[in-house]
Formats: sequence, structure tokens, C-alpha cells
Amino acid sequence: MDKYRNIGLKRTPQRMAIFDYLDGNKDHPSAEEIYKAVSKRFPTMSFATVYNTLSALKDRGGVRELTIDPEKKRYDPDTGRHNHLICMACKKVVDIQIDYDLKLPRSLRQNFAVVSNHIEFYGFCPDCKESDKRHLNKEVANVRRA
Repeated sequence: MDKYRNIGLKRTPQRMAIFDYLDGNKDHPSAEEIYKAVSKRFPTMSFATVYNTLSALKDRGGVRELTIDPEKKRYDPDTGRHNHLICMACKKVVDIQIDYDLKLPRSLRQNFAVVSNHIEFYGFCPDCKESDKRHLNKEVANVRRA
């Protein structure tokens, strides 16, 4: 919670509830998921309050906006360098706390000044792997053909 204390946002009870929900959260929630959880305590709070708070946090470096799910933006309160492992079935996202020191060859940089990278690993979580082995076998076959 200390992370959000000096971020420069007015600390309303609704925002404090959002900060509390995000603090230590490893689920990479969407704005909708945050709204559903926090509105239980604040039923009159609007979705716009959650969305605007997340936008302000993103602008101040308090959360990372993830675009790894094409259906919705997700938010990561862990703004340190890390990568992600994503289940292709249920969309579960797991932090990978390894920093890969990849060097992009000069010939491929196109005069970009590269300052960072983010790697996404895709697969099937234990629950999805166990519950739908036929789906998993089909996906693995598609990857091998590609």
C-alpha cells in the first residue's frame, strides 16, 4: 500500500479500496474484475472511477497496462522488470521473475534506441492441461505445423 501513498493522487475511500485490491495482487486483473470486487464495498462507485484511477496509476508508473489478452486490458501492479506466462485456454497470467538479457542485433534495430523488452510465454496451465487433453493435443499439433 505504501507504493500508492505518494503517487500524487487524491486518496478517496474508493481509490484506497482500488489501491488495496491491487496491492500484492498477482492475478493481472482487468478493470471489470477490479470494479466487481471493489464495488461490493462501494456499491455507488462507478466503473469510470476504476477506469480513471487505473489510467492515472498507469500514467504515474503505479501499474503496467498489459495488452496480452485481445479481449480486454489487464493491469499488473508489479511494475518491475519481469515477463509473463499465459495460458492459451483460460488466459491465466503468471509472472516470470527472470530478466532475459537479450541483445537485438544492430542490423535489426532500424536505428531504434532499444531500452527494454518483454517476453510472453504461451502454454496451458495445469488445470486446463488436465481438463482438456484433446484441446491441448490439437494446439500442440498446430504449433508444430506452423
